Amino acid sequence: MKKIKLLSLLFITTLIVSCTSIRVATDYDNAVDFNQYKTYAFFKEGIDKAEISDLDKKRILRAIDAEMQKKGFAKSENPDMLVNIFTRSTEQVNVNNWGYGWGWGWGYNPWMWGGNYASVSTSTEGTLYIDILDARKKELVWQGIGTGVLTLDRERKQERINEFVMEIMKEYPPQQK
Repeated sequence: MKKIKLLSLLFITTLIVSCTSIRVATDYDNAVDFNQYKTYAFFKEGIDKAEISDLDKKRILRAIDAEMQKKGFAKSENPDMLVNIFTRSTEQVNVNNWGYGWGWGWGYNPWMWGGNYASVSTSTEGTLYIDILDARKKELVWQGIGTGVLTLDRERKQERINEFVMEIMKEYPPQQK
């Protein structure tokens, strides 16, 4: 019974950790001086192509807006940079095999404790791309990508989106050498 409790606790802990962690990767143009960018606007043409609901788009844009303003950037009609988003999601199927129980066996003890059981769960893993474009040249200068488990719970959705955006935007502007 102690093993079952330990396995359950381990499974729940793994599930919680995997749900909250967001893997982030960034890339940028080394030739760009990011200190030149002070103002931003959203790149409507690109955002309109994102294949998510308009409600989720609004949530993402609100979160990006908040992070950009925290960093001292101002929203402008004549911006230095444009912010674009792209999203992708995949369904993940998780199968956990573990065994316990009584059964017939061979060897020293013909009656042994064993068995094989599996639990199956599904989750949706989402990827959010945040692109920063030079507004004048219309060229990509920075890209941040965050990947993690999404929530379908409407009450928690904005909080999870905020986590994604915050983790990605921690890397902007890049620390250039």
